[in-house]
Amino acid sequence: MRIALALRALNLANPAPASYIELAQAAERWGYDSVWAPELRGTDPFGLLGWVGGHTNRIGLGCAVAQVTARGPVAMAARALTLDGLSEGRFRLGLGVSGPQVVEGWHGRPFGMALSYMREYLAVVRMALDGKPISYAGRQVALPLPSASEDVVPMSLPAPTTTPWLYLAGIGRNAVTLAGELADGWIAIHCPPRYMTQARSWLAEGAAKSGHELEGFTTSVMVLCCVDEDEDLARDLVRPALVLFIAAMGTSRVNFYNQLAARLGFEAAAVAMRNAHAAGDMDAAMAAAGDDLVDAMTLCGTPEQVRRKLAAYRDAGVNTLILAPVALSKRSQLEQIEVLGALAECTRVS
Repeated sequence: MRIALALRALNLANPAPASYIELAQAAERWGYDSVWAPELRGTDPFGLLGWVGGHTNRIGLGCAVAQVTARGPVAMAARALTLDGLSEGRFRLGLGVSGPQVVEGWHGRPFGMALSYMREYLAVVRMALDGKPISYAGRQVALPLPSASEDVVPMSLPAPTTTPWLYLAGIGRNAVTLAGELADGWIAIHCPPRYMTQARSWLAEGAAKSGHELEGFTTSVMVLCCVDEDEDLARDLVRPALVLFIAAMGTSRVNFYNQLAARLGFEAAAVAMRNAHAAGDMDAAMAAAGDDLVDAMTLCGTPEQVRRKLAAYRDAGVNTLILAPVALSKRSQLEQIEVLGALAECTRVS
């Protein structure tokens, strides 16, 4: 199992560009496989990865994840090919549908039929990445436009020498199955090792639809993490970030992380967090996130506890564990990168 580093969303009021270089270089030095940038709170992952990639040499560069409603499929492929070419093959393209708050609120598309849109979108991205003329007639994606002028012909991007791996993010059955069917890899978030058994069956179901096996397919999981000799302190440091996902990221009707917590057996806590956040009572939302929930959905605790959890992810078949250290300062982040790198190395040796 490889480990990777999740970069934080950019603070546009205080970007601190040098800190991202320092964190990425530390991850490269400690043997991390890759760094992954989010599309979150105004952060463009391609810009951030271009900045980081120009100051590193070997570490992989991944989007986790780029939102498909934010860019047309050909523009998405062009960005991926540009970064892959400039980084000499280090780029990985992670795609996701996001939720109605972003899809409808920022990008002006209806959220319904999100996965059918993703299926058509991926088909066009594949064409573009392969340098083929873009011609596709779907229910939601049609290129060239059927109403285009008669002299508009299908065009292609220049054929690349290499193409980046294509990952699909999701945590529900339909999204995971689609990843197994159409993508080179799957990105999950907040999922414990015990979730992998069910997820692997969904991935295999998807792979069977397209007539292939999961050989060579990459399973990646992103987790909030904190290592400290005081396990209660480690939990308390990751708890606010986890509560934000479960209680606030989405609408009252659609919040994938809230639904995941419920599927993992924490339905009462998930409902309590959502309701408390909606009422503006963050203290109650935090109190509803018990230690058992935090332990299940994050990677936190003493060094020995974290080492055992790393081994559990490895044994569950996770290929890449994307670590999102929760720390109060850059110095603490660098310390977490070092500690987690050393613990992961011990796990590989064992």
